Parts: sequence; structure tokens; C-alpha cells
Amino acid sequence: MCDKARNGVPFPTVTLTDRMTRSVLWKFNRSMYKSMYGYLSRHAADDVIFLNCAYEEDPPMAIPLEPADEPYRHSIQLYHATATQNGSLTDKQILEVGCGHGGGASYLTRTFKPASYTGLDLNSAGIEFCRHRHQLPGLDFVQGHAENLPFAPESFDAVINVESSHCYPHFDRFLSEVKRVLRPGGTFLYTDVRQSFQYDQWEAELNGSGMRIESEREISAEVLRGMELNTPAWETVWDRYAPRLVRPVSHAPIKGETLYRDIESGNQSYRMYCLTKA
Repeated sequence: MCDKARNGVPFPTVTLTDRMTRSVLWKFNRSMYKSMYGYLSRHAADDVIFLNCAYEEDPPMAIPLEPADEPYRHSIQLYHATATQNGSLTDKQILEVGCGHGGGASYLTRTFKPASYTGLDLNSAGIEFCRHRHQLPGLDFVQGHAENLPFAPESFDAVINVESSHCYPHFDRFLSEVKRVLRPGGTFLYTDVRQSFQYDQWEAELNGSGMRIESEREISAEVLRGMELNTPAWETVWDRYAPRLVRPVSHAPIKGETLYRDIESGNQSYRMYCLTKA
């Protein structure tokens, strides 16, 4: 029997053995990703400001960008599409959990002029990178844990989370923290990827978060298109910084590699959500 279908197309059948194997591989790859992320933060030059997958619609989004932002267009578009699901961020207090190297935080701050924008990440080396690289009025970076956010209740109008939550040990605890720090009527603007064996739990935890799902869509096709267009840029980064020992087991988000093939085959799904706190 097939796993739950989406948009009328059944996901591939996943046996118990498949689930166990994929779970082990997922945990191993998550560990490798965390190690590689810390390594990049300590060694990367100032031009490595996005670590996420890319995004392109059909027809192309063609959002206007400053010349300095153009090399990062397809990574920026993932942030833009996620952050604008519920309208503008202008004059709002924004928290991004899992801010990485701060490229998205910088772009959204410069473009939408929020009242304040706080980027949080567990990786202390990444936070130091952000503080050095992105110095803008109203933009701040804080080291902290996604499952124990160091902020008072009802501190933010919106929480943004882009391609980070798959690394969290307890996604439900993160959702509880998001709800806690959001003001009534605040929005959770979210996008990430999961393995097929995780789909049911993923949806159950989102539905049980105490926040209302306003919109939900699969964006796997847009992410694959963006990855294809972004492959030359990511290959350059990988060739410059990835240690040779980890290259066979830790793959960049580029066409033909593991993540691309898994999304293409339906073994992983990339989705975008907007949730609201009542």
C-alpha cells in the first residue's frame, strides 16, 4: 500500500525496513550537516552568506535585486517567497530561527524595513560571522537554541524559519516556543524538507501546534528548479571549502546529488507553510 498521497499522486511505498534504514541515514546526514556547517562558518569568506537550497517559479519570479544581491538570487527567492506569505514585514518585529550566515536576514531587513529583525542560531561561529558581515540598523544576531528561545512571551509579530527545523531533535518543542514568543495574531512563516517516513509526524506536529495553518503547499518543483540554476554557485563553494574526507558522504544541494535525487523521486518533500497564533 502507498503512503499518504498529496495532490492526488501517491508517495512511494515505504516498508518498515526502508523507514529504519532511512531514519539511520537521516540522523547520520544531519550530524554531518551540523559538522560541515560549523566548519564553513569558521573558514568561509564573506561571500558565503547563504547555506540553504534555492527556489525559482515558472514563470520566473524576477524580483528586483540590488547588483550585490544578484549572485544570490535563487537563495534569496526562497526567503522572499517564505517571508511574504502573509503580506509585508514592514514595521514589524521579526525573529528568524536558524539564520545561518545571515544572507536572508540582511535581504529581508534591507527590502522590507521591519521595526527590528533578530537572527538566532545555535552555531556560535555562524553568529560571529553574521555580526561581522551584516551590520545594519535594526538587525541583530543572537546565539541560542531553537527549542529554548531566549525571549519573553509575545515578543514578535512574525517568526521565520527557513530550511533549519529538520536538524532540531524535537520539532514539537520548537513549535511550542514559536507559539510562546509570537504575539496574538502573529505569523509563523516556514519552509523545510522532510523524508517520506517523516511526513505523517511532520503534519501531525504542525496541526497540533496550537497555531492555525493558513496556507500549505508543496514547493519541491520550485526548489528543484532553483537547485539546478544554483548548481554552479554551490559547486564553487563546495570545491573551495568542503574537506575531501567529507565530500563522499556530505553533499551540497546541487543537481544530481542525493538531496536533489530524493526530492525528484518523492523520497523527500519540500513544503512551505504559514501559521497564525490566535
